[in-house]
Amino acid sequence: MFGRRKNRNTANDNETNGRDIKFDEVVSGNSLSKKLDENIDMFKKIFSDDETLMIRRFQNKYLSAVKCCIIYLDAMIDLNIINENIIKPIHNSNLADEISRSNLFEELQYKVIGSHNIEEKTDLNNIVEDILYGDTLFLLDGYDRGLIIKSQGWEKRSVEEPPSEQVVRGPREGFTESVMVNISLIRRKIKNPELKIKFMNIGRRTHTKICICYMKDIASESILKELERRLKEIDIDGIIDSGYIEELIRDAPFSPLPTIGSTERPDVVAARLLEGRIAVIVDGSPDVLTVPFVLAETTQVNEDYYNNFIFGSFNRIIRTTAAIMAIVIPSLYLALVTFHQEMIPTPLLLSFSASREGIPFPTFLSLFVMLLIFDILREAGTRMPSTVGQAVNIVGALVLGEAVVQARLVSAPVVIVTALSGILTLMNIDMVGPVIVFRFMLLFLSSVLGIYGFIFGFVLIVLHLASIRSFGVPYMLDITSVKNHAGQDVWIRAPWWFMVVRPKIIAAKNLVREISGKKRRR
Repeated sequence: MFGRRKNRNTANDNETNGRDIKFDEVVSGNSLSKKLDENIDMFKKIFSDDETLMIRRFQNKYLSAVKCCIIYLDAMIDLNIINENIIKPIHNSNLADEISRSNLFEELQYKVIGSHNIEEKTDLNNIVEDILYGDTLFLLDGYDRGLIIKSQGWEKRSVEEPPSEQVVRGPREGFTESVMVNISLIRRKIKNPELKIKFMNIGRRTHTKICICYMKDIASESILKELERRLKEIDIDGIIDSGYIEELIRDAPFSPLPTIGSTERPDVVAARLLEGRIAVIVDGSPDVLTVPFVLAETTQVNEDYYNNFIFGSFNRIIRTTAAIMAIVIPSLYLALVTFHQEMIPTPLLLSFSASREGIPFPTFLSLFVMLLIFDILREAGTRMPSTVGQAVNIVGALVLGEAVVQARLVSAPVVIVTALSGILTLMNIDMVGPVIVFRFMLLFLSSVLGIYGFIFGFVLIVLHLASIRSFGVPYMLDITSVKNHAGQDVWIRAPWWFMVVRPKIIAAKNLVREISGKKRRR
C-alpha cells in the first residue's frame, strides 16, 4: 500500500528546456553564500513570479559593516514582530559602541534582535520551508548562514464548540486549523511532562506539519513505532486534511468500519491519551486522529463521563441498540413479510396485508427506494445552509412521506420502517457509513434468501468485525469479556471508583489508573 519515499529530484519533476526554474533545481547543490546580493538573487529565483515575497534591506546608521536584509512572505507574518524586534533594534542602536565587530552575526543574534524564538540555520531546504510556514529569514553580509525568526501572524479561527459534537454538559472548546493552538488545548488538559510531542512534515509540495502526541509512560512503544513507520512511508503531493492521513495509514482499507478515531474535542483526545492512545494532529485540520480505535468507541461520547454513571450507561445502551437496530430492522421486516409470514402474529399480518393492497411495487423495491431517498435527503440537509437544510428535512420527512402513502406508491409500514431506521442511524454519527453499507447488504440478502440470508449476512458482519485489527489491537477488544475489569467501559460506563484499570494491549506500559480505587462513600 505504501511505497518507499522517492527522491524529490526525479525525472518527472525535471522536464527539460523551455520551462520555469523549479524549487528543487535551485535548492539542489546550492547553499547560502557569504555575499548578501548572491543570497537575495537566489531567493528571488526560488520564489520567482511570487509577488508575496518581501525582501527588506537595511543597515545600522552607526556601523556601516552591518548590512543585512530580511526575507518573508506577505500575509504570513506579524509585522509588529518584524518592525519592533528586528528592524528597529538593528537600525537605531549604536552598534559601533555596544557590540564587538569580530563576530557580528553572533552579536546581533544574542544582543540586538529581540525575538523570543531565533534559530540559526544553514540548510537551504529547511530555510525555504520555514519561510513558507510564516517565519522570517535574517541574512547578514559576510556570513553564509541565516537566522530563522518566528514571526507567524496569519489569521486563525477562534476556539469554539464544534457544531458536530455539541454537548449539554462539558467543555465548550474545539480544535481549530492551527496545530500549535490544538497542542495548547491538549496541554491545558494534561499538565504533565510525560506528554510528548513529535513533529514531522508530510507532502512533497505542501510540507504539511504533522504532530504526534502521546503519554510516554502509558502508550505502547510498538504502536508508536508502527504509527511512525506508516507516517514516514506516505509519499504524496499534498496533505490538506487529516482525512488524507487517515485513509493512507488505516488498517482494513476496504472496510467501511472506522479503524482510526477522529474528533474535534480536546477533552476527548485528552481522555484517549490517558488511556494509552496516540493522537495525530494535522496542521490545517480541526479533526484530530487517535489510534488505535476499537468498536466500543463508536458508542461512547464524552458526556457519558460527565453525567451520573447510571444515566451514562443507559444512554450508551440506547446508542448500541440503535446501531444494531438501524442495520437489521429493514432487512428483518422484508424477510418476515416476504418469506416467513407464518412468524408474524395474525392481527399484525392482516394489517400489513391491508396496507399492501393496491401497491404496484414489491416490498424490496419500496424499501430500497425509500431508504435511498432518506439518505439523499440526509446528505442534502447536511450540505445546504442550516436554515435551508432544516426546511429540506421537514419537506422530505412530512410532505414526501405522506404523499407517497396517499398515492399508494409504498405502504405505510415501509415508511415507518424507513423513518425508524434512518433516525436510529443518526444516533451514532461515527457509524453512519458502516450502517448504510451493512443495511443495504442485509436487505439484498434478505430479499433473496429470507431469514436465512439475514442470518448469513449478520454472521458475515460479526466475522468481519472479529477479523479487523487497529494497529495490532483487536477491533472487538473487551466486548466479549468481563474478566479482570474488561468491559467496565464498553457496554456500560462503570463508576469511576471501579475503573482503575486502563484497556489492556493499548496501555501496555501502565495498566493501573491509580494506586487504589476510591471506595464509594456511604
